[in-house]
Formats: sequence, C-alpha cells, structure tokens
Amino acid sequence: MLREAPAPSGAVEEATPSPLRSPPPAPGHRSLALWLGALGAVLAASLVLAVTIGPADIAPGDVIASLLAHLGLGGQPMGPIHEAIVWQGRAPRALTAAAVGAGLALCGVAMQGVTRNPLADPYLLGVSSGATLGAVAVLLLGLDLLLPAAAFAGALAALVGTLLLAGGAGGLTPTRTVLAGLAIAQGCAAITSFVIFWSATGDSYREILSWLMGSLAGSSWATVAIAGVALLLVGPVLLAGARTLDAFMLGDVGAGALGVHVPRARWRLFVLVALLTGALVSVSGAIGFVGLIVPHAVRLVVGPRHHRVLPVAALAGATFLLWADTAARTVLEPRELPVGIITAGLGAPVFALLLWRRRMRG
Repeated sequence: MLREAPAPSGAVEEATPSPLRSPPPAPGHRSLALWLGALGAVLAASLVLAVTIGPADIAPGDVIASLLAHLGLGGQPMGPIHEAIVWQGRAPRALTAAAVGAGLALCGVAMQGVTRNPLADPYLLGVSSGATLGAVAVLLLGLDLLLPAAAFAGALAALVGTLLLAGGAGGLTPTRTVLAGLAIAQGCAAITSFVIFWSATGDSYREILSWLMGSLAGSSWATVAIAGVALLLVGPVLLAGARTLDAFMLGDVGAGALGVHVPRARWRLFVLVALLTGALVSVSGAIGFVGLIVPHAVRLVVGPRHHRVLPVAALAGATFLLWADTAARTVLEPRELPVGIITAGLGAPVFALLLWRRRMRG
C-alpha cells in the first residue's frame, strides 16, 4: 500500500490559513483604502488652510491651537478679532462648502447611475428650480430668515411634481423622469423670471442674482447644521445602495435578473437624491458642475464600481468645492464672486477634456 509522502511544513502553512490570522485584503480594497485615506488627509489639511486665507493673516498653527482650545484639549486661543474671523466667518463657510460639495458629488453619482445618463446631475429632477422659486419668493417678501425652509419646500414641491408627471405618463422610467424634470424645471424657471422681472429691485435683485449663481457668502453654523445633518442622514443610505447602482448599469432587465425591484429602487433613489439636493440648495443656491464633473473624474481613477466611486467622489467633491469657494472670496478681493461662476469656469473645460479623452479611447 502506497503512502503519500508528508508535505513539507512550509507547504502546509501556505495551503492551510491560520484561523488566528485573517487573509490579506484584496488589492482593490487596499487601493480604495489608500485613496480614502489620502483624500481624507487632503480634505482635513484643506479645511485648516482655507480658514487661514483672506485679508487677515492667520497662521495654520494658530488655527489648530485654537481648535484644540475649543475642544478642551489644550492649545491656545487666538485674539478676539481672529477668533471671530475664524469661528464666526471662515470655519462655518469652509465646513458648509465641504458638506455641499460632498453631497452634490454623491447625488451626481447616484443620478448618473440610476438614469444611465452620463450627463445627469443632481438638478435633473427640477429640484434646483423649485428651490430657487421658493428662495426668490421669501427674498422678495423680505423674510430672509425663512430662506432655507422656503427653498427646501420648493425643492420638495418640484420633486413631487416631477414624480407625479413621470408616473402619470406611463411609469417611472429614466427617460420619462428626465423629461418630466425638465418640464418642471422650465416651468419653475419661467415663474421665477416673471417674479424677478415684476418685483425685484435694488438689494433684493442682487441677493436673488447671487442665489441664482450659487453662493456660500451667507454661511453660518446654521447652514453647517442643515447641510451636515442632511449629508449624514442621506449619504450613508446612498453609499449602501452601491450594488443597486451597479445593477442599474446593466439596464432594467439585467437589474431585475439580479434581484433588484427596479421601480421601487428607482423611486427610493430619486427621493433620496432630491431630499439631499434640496437641503444643499437651500443653503448654497444652485452650484453647477460639481455633481456632473466630479463623478466622471473619479471614475477615470478608481473605475466604474459604485462602492469605490461613491466615497471617493464625496471626498473629492468636498475638497473641490472648498477650494473653489476659497478662490471665489479671495481672487477679486475685496469683491467676492459667486462660487457658481468658479465651478462653471473650471467645470466646462474639464468636462470638454473628459469628453475628448473618452472619444480618443473609444
């Protein structure tokens, strides 16, 4: 009777993984962790640097020391003037910009995935136009304190109108939803233009124009709370829907074959995107190109899988809008540009470059 020769101990160790030692992470997971770690560090450094840039010269070390003092971890607060500049002006504005940028990028990824449309952005459902109509109404009435609430209410009204119109036209398909969103957006834009033409004068006209172009000049800790809470509530749900968005890349039939309830999933994603977008637009106005450009740029780096694209796009969008807003408030100092001008000026050529690269690869 033949007996097998005993395997060398080294071979046994290699063939049988130790129960006390977990297997090494896959290369994809390792690279994703590296990307998230690097972008997280860049975002944290950008937040510190952004609050030091402006007419008042403030060193990054002073900001960090003041932050530690506010957290009760030691450190040394700055003088009262610099404390007010940082913690009542620049810090809430920087945090609002980061939250809005991250949210718009997440919404852009979700909209492009669920509609299978590379030109989709967070405003495709008419949410921005509805929010603008609500904001313009309260600005003309002089009720500035109600602006976030009115803008959010307008966004929800536009969402309901879009979904009802798309559903009544024969089912919530991507094409019908896009067309319904365009119809609602154009209707809201027409009403907004008429109201501005008929009623806006002086300061109210300038405020409305700034809102239409997108601006973070009115940021405060209240806007940080609105944008941050919306991002914390909706963002994780969108991140958890990465597999559903991957399934939508195969079309409705393919997604259904993978076990996705297509109509229900599409409704859920549309509502989540609209809720988050409405909350963000209510504090920043309509800032274009962030939700369109950032997802495309991220896919070039990490690939099309949504479990990678979503978190990386959130960090990239936060950093992008933070620096765009920093440029908006400092480039033409003491005058300030609406940040939407900066994002459009950067986004248009970048989008053209992405289209050119895609054509060359295709």
